[in-house]
Amino acid sequence: MRLATFNLESLDMPPKASVPLEQRIELLRPQLDRLAADILCLQEVNGQRPKGGRERRLLALERLLETTPYADYARACTTGPEGKGVADVHNLVILSRFPILETQQVRHDLVQAPSYRRATAKPQDAAAVDVGWDRPILQATVELPGGRPLHVFNVHLRAPLAATVPGQKSAPFVWKSTTGWAEGYFLAAIKRTGQALELRLAVDRILDANAKALIAVCGDLNAEDHDTPLRIVIAAEEDTGSGALAARAMVPLERSLAKERRFTVLHHGRPQMLDHILVSRQLLGHFQALKIHNETLEDELVGYAKVDRPPESFHAPVVAEFAVGEKGSG
Repeated sequence: MRLATFNLESLDMPPKASVPLEQRIELLRPQLDRLAADILCLQEVNGQRPKGGRERRLLALERLLETTPYADYARACTTGPEGKGVADVHNLVILSRFPILETQQVRHDLVQAPSYRRATAKPQDAAAVDVGWDRPILQATVELPGGRPLHVFNVHLRAPLAATVPGQKSAPFVWKSTTGWAEGYFLAAIKRTGQALELRLAVDRILDANAKALIAVCGDLNAEDHDTPLRIVIAAEEDTGSGALAARAMVPLERSLAKERRFTVLHHGRPQMLDHILVSRQLLGHFQALKIHNETLEDELVGYAKVDRPPESFHAPVVAEFAVGEKGSG
């Protein structure tokens, strides 16, 4: 079984997209073909409204998948805030060659949105406001050959960019004060770590029901394994202080690679591992190999500054191979 994750970076079509979809397909489709994934988790898939004003659909994704095996895969995706159709931007999608038995999205189902009264908002908050997550988590149960279920979480945590504070910005990326920016950065950290907590609770809910469950967390966690959000999801022994909880720890598969190969994003010359596949100890027992397709990865800051409408994604895909669901593998 091959399990992969790939942040497509705002897959869309004009007029919202500045790059023609055909140019993006020319680069993205070979990357999908190379992954040869049985289960593929995608992030940042935008939705488009067909003529006639009907509910949004993943029209750009459907065009991308044409002529590929993924076009016939089972599909699960997040829905918009109204619960009808997909969202305008940043949908999560799971494509599976195997049957998808169940799917759900998790967003403040296990962790209530924290309430906070902003100190620098103009005008001032009359009362505390909810600090909610930007996107849901997409959870799917996939039936592997032989009938064993695999629990897949597709995740896109908030980036470490300051969240909006009313009256504190003069442009999308320009702040009026250091205090406003600092509070926005603090709010972004709440969103990112809070959703990491909800993901950890969702994983533990499965393990409570079956301690030997096969679980994979895939996606853009916008964090490296030493950062707080990933430490929350992993729950390593050195953090919990309990050997009795070791079987519940999630394992980042990139640790199987040499350090110089562990990066999915280049930011201002710095390689960063932001896209991950984390697995339960039971699934780790079937793990064979991990690859990060980062050979053509460009520095995202240089690309946006010097390249006219870059068509590629500035995230590298990650793919893991497992001997699970095969004859004799359990």
